[in-house]
Order: sequence, then C-alpha cells, then structure tokens
Amino acid sequence: MPGTMKNTLLVYLLLASSAALAQTQTNRLTVNQQRIDTRLMELAKFGAQPGGASRVGYSKADQESRLYFIGLMKKAGLAVTVDYAGNIIGRRKGKNPALKPIGFGSHIDTVPNGGNYDGTVGSISGLELIDILNENNIVTEHPLELLIFANEEGGTIGSGAMIGKVTPAALKAVTQSGLTMADGIRAIGGNPDSLPQMVRKKGDLAAFVELHIEQGGILEKENLQIGVVEGIVGIEDWEVTIQGTPNHAGTTPMNNRHDAMLAAAKLIVAVNEVITSHDGRQVGTVGKIAVEPGAYNVIPGKVVLGMEIRDLNYDKIWSLFREVEGRAKEIAKVSGTTISFRQPFTPVTPALTAKPIQDKIIGATKGLGFSYRMIQSGAGHDSQEIARIAPVGMIFIPSVDGISHSPKEFSKPIDIANGANVLLQTVLALDRE
Repeated sequence: MPGTMKNTLLVYLLLASSAALAQTQTNRLTVNQQRIDTRLMELAKFGAQPGGASRVGYSKADQESRLYFIGLMKKAGLAVTVDYAGNIIGRRKGKNPALKPIGFGSHIDTVPNGGNYDGTVGSISGLELIDILNENNIVTEHPLELLIFANEEGGTIGSGAMIGKVTPAALKAVTQSGLTMADGIRAIGGNPDSLPQMVRKKGDLAAFVELHIEQGGILEKENLQIGVVEGIVGIEDWEVTIQGTPNHAGTTPMNNRHDAMLAAAKLIVAVNEVITSHDGRQVGTVGKIAVEPGAYNVIPGKVVLGMEIRDLNYDKIWSLFREVEGRAKEIAKVSGTTISFRQPFTPVTPALTAKPIQDKIIGATKGLGFSYRMIQSGAGHDSQEIARIAPVGMIFIPSVDGISHSPKEFSKPIDIANGANVLLQTVLALDRE
C-alpha cells in the first residue's frame, strides 16, 4: 500500500476512533435529579397559594418567575434575549455557526390554581441539559436554543406569535391576568406593536423537542416510563343551539311539548354514542350548558351546549361531527325543536411529530433501558405551533393518577429525571446528524 494511502487510512481511523470516543462520552452523561427537583420547588414558590399554583401569564407572579428563570439561564452561560412576544430565548453557541439551532424547552406559566409540573418540567430539564454540557465541557455542532414560551396556558400565545399567528384583534382581548394581551406582553418585556418582525420562517430551527408530563393516566396505568408522542390532536368546538318552545310546566301535556332541554339531553347522549362507536382514540365532550329561561315551572325553550371533538386525524373529526349532526336532525324532528351548530373559535389543527425525531427519542429511550409506547397528546402544547415551522418531537413522562391542571398534579422525581435524560440524549443524537 503506498505511503499516502496508508496516511489517509490512518487519519480516517483516528477520526473514526475520536468520534466513537466522543459518542461514548455523551452516552454516559446523566442529569442531576436533585438539582432538577430543587429548581422545581423553587419555581413553585412563585404564585404559590393554598389552592394551588397561580402563575397565569403576564401576572406579577409570572413576571417574578421569569426573572428568576432568566437569572438561572444567564448563570448557565446562555445569551438571553426576550423577543417581542415575551418569549425567553437562551442561546448557546455551537462549533458550526452555519448550522440552524436545535431548540427545546416549554413554558413556566400556569392555569389558575394549577400544579407545579405542567410546562415547568420541560423548561427546567432543558436548563439541566445546558448545565450538563457545561460541566462536561461539551460543545455541540449546532447552536442550541432553550425556549421558554410566554403565556402558553392562555392559548399558546408566545409560540403562536413566533409563527405569526397572533392577530391585532387578539391583542385587545383581556387575559386572566386582568391585562389585555398587548399590555401583558409589554409587562413581560415584549413589544406587541413589533410582533410581525419576530416571526420565524420554516427552516429557522433545525428541530424542536419538548419534554412534558403526560397529563393523563396511560403511562402510569401501563407501568411505562416514556411516551413517544406521535402527534398533538386537532380540536374543533361547536356552540350548539337547541330552540324549543317555552311553556307552562304545569298546564302543558307531556305529548304537546317542544322541550329544548329534553332534546339537548338526547343529543348529549348521542355525542357519547357516536364517539364511542368507532375504534381509535378520538374523544368527544359536551362540557357546557346554558338553559333559558331556567325556572322550575317553565319548560325550557332554549338550550345552548358547548361541544368539542378531538383526534389526530382531521378528516375523522369531521366525519364524527357529521354523524352527530345527523343524529341531531333526527332528535329535532321527533322533539319539534330546531338544532343548529356554530363554530365560535378558530380550530386547532392536528400537528404530527417528525418521524426522524420520534426515532431519535426511541433510540435514546432504548439506549437508557427505559420502557415506552407511542402515544397521542390530547392537550395542546407549544410544540403544536412550532410544528408549522420546524420538525418537532415530544417526550411524555407519567403523571401520578393522570391528574393535571390541579394542585394534585405530580410526577415522581425519578420519572422527571428519566425524561430529562431522554431529552439530553435525543438532542445529542440530533446534533450528530
């Protein structure tokens, strides 16, 4: 073999050996479970109340928690900025600045009287990832971005603004903090007048990965450690109006009534029957009811229901709705009422996670020896918005008793650490591409 060829081969073998050694080093990294738990408890102090955590977006408690988190991000050496929507972005340089950043993170605001794990687990675990890389002197090829989205619980506002979804009309809406959305954004360091300037385009992120509590009971029930999210369901809402005839409850014979409440009751049962008659993981709910005139001695003349259908398949949502609509026509005919459907909200379209990122999550999970299953997210997340501009992946960990948006919300420290380790290895695997 000529000398030049031998030298080339030697260089190749040395490079391959170095790469294998580096991968072995990163595969052995593990997060600090105690540090994650301590930070979760520290963050829980902001907005803590006897009835649960109340750190709604733009509130004083939210503002204080953000300052605390920004301090942790700066301590970890991140270059921290707050964009025009109030999203907190912590950037860590990579070896190759030409590469697009890999993003990860979640949110730290809560619902009123909520829990201490929804959103915060992904946010603090993302910060832990940065700390572990720092402590092991590892610099990734890609830049990294820890993204803490603003006001997720108010309707994925921060992530929605990042993709250009927040409208001027929405900025006038009053939020749970008591501030309009525009004033709330100003209160956390944003600028609602400049939202169009912060919109990110497709390809601006190489990938985005979000670690989150399941907010359901599937993983715990099946004694599994990790959920690999296939996608986030679409949501369609309808305001259903049943119009009957109000009349005297004592003098109107039973066979001569046009009872809107009775028709509504039959429709509520019909919704459940339609949804449960099909295979799959679709859900349907009638979660709101208003009756007029609302008196003991008056046959209800009008009922307004709030109906919702969720599924990962958008066509299936509408197929189920058409079945419900057909049942409604039958009920209206028999009861002598009219039933109409109106959609009061902008639909939430399903967002599938990227198969290559799913594979990376599965690879990381298997490599760590954890059990897992594929799972759908029945709740909305910031990842659902970011999926419009970048490939996304989501990692679920078990929620004790499947409880969320409640003071009883809880995930075990070991489960959180397991999820954080999967997040760490997933990001490192994405960086090696």
